[in-house]
Amino acid sequence: MKKISSILFNAWILLSGLLALLSAAFIFIYIVKNGFKAMTWEFILSNPAGIPLGSEGGILPAIIGSLLLMLISCVFASILAISTAVYIVFYCKSKRMESLAHVVIQCMAGVPSIILGLFGYTFMVANLKMGRSLISAGLTSGIMIFPFIQARVEKTFREFSSSMLFSSYALGTTKLYTLLRLVLPQSIKDIVSSVTLAGGFAMGAAAPIILTGAVIFAPIPKSLSSPVMALPFHLYILTGEGISTEKSYGTALVLILLLFIINSVSISLTFWRKEAAK
Repeated sequence: MKKISSILFNAWILLSGLLALLSAAFIFIYIVKNGFKAMTWEFILSNPAGIPLGSEGGILPAIIGSLLLMLISCVFASILAISTAVYIVFYCKSKRMESLAHVVIQCMAGVPSIILGLFGYTFMVANLKMGRSLISAGLTSGIMIFPFIQARVEKTFREFSSSMLFSSYALGTTKLYTLLRLVLPQSIKDIVSSVTLAGGFAMGAAAPIILTGAVIFAPIPKSLSSPVMALPFHLYILTGEGISTEKSYGTALVLILLLFIINSVSISLTFWRKEAAK
C-alpha cells in the first residue's frame, strides 16, 4: 500500500510539473509567434507615434522607464530588507518583537498590489506632493517587493555558518565588524540574486505604478520627479484601448525577454554560489 501511494504521489508531482512547464511553454511560444513580427530596431529604439498614440513607432521610453523603476525599487527595497534581516537575525533579543516583525512582513506580502498603488497615490502623490513621478512609482514598487527580499535575505543569514560567527567573536571582533567583513561578503551572491529576482517581479507589475507615475506617453525621464512610461502599463493601454494587437504582442515579448534575462542572472548567481560552496 505504501509503495502504491509513493508511486501515485510521484506521478502526481511529475504530472503537475509537466503541466506547469507545458503551460509556460505554450504562453511563451504563443507570444513569440504573434510578437516576433513587431520586433524591429525601429520598434525597440523609437518613441511611440501615430493616432491613436502607440499605433506606430516604438517603445524605447517604456523600456528605459521600466529599467529605471526596477532600479529605484530594488535599491529602496534592498536597503530596508537587508537592514530588517540584520536586525532580526543578529540584534533582536526579544522573541515577541521578532514574531511581531514577521507578522507585519507577512501582512505586507499579502497586500494586493493595487492597494499598494492606492497607498502610494494617497501618501506620496497627494500628501507629500511628489506628483505622478518616477520616484513615487519606484518607491511604491519597492514597498511591494520588500517582503520578498527580506524573507530570502533572512533565510540566507540564518543559514550562515555558526562556527564561522563564533570563531570571529572569539577573536574579539565586534558584531558590526563581523557583519561587514564576514557575513555580508559571504552572502553577497544570494543577496544580489534575491534582489535581482524581486526586480523582475517589480518590472512586470502594472498596478502599483498606474496611479503613482506611469503615463500613456512621456519622454525618457530626465529627473526623479518626471512621469514615466513603463512596459506593463503601455501593454495595458495598447490592449485595453484596442490600439494595436501587433504592438501589444511585441511589447509583451520585449517584457518577457527582459524578465527572462533578469531571472537568468538571478539563477546563475544562485548556481554559482552552490558550485563555489562545493
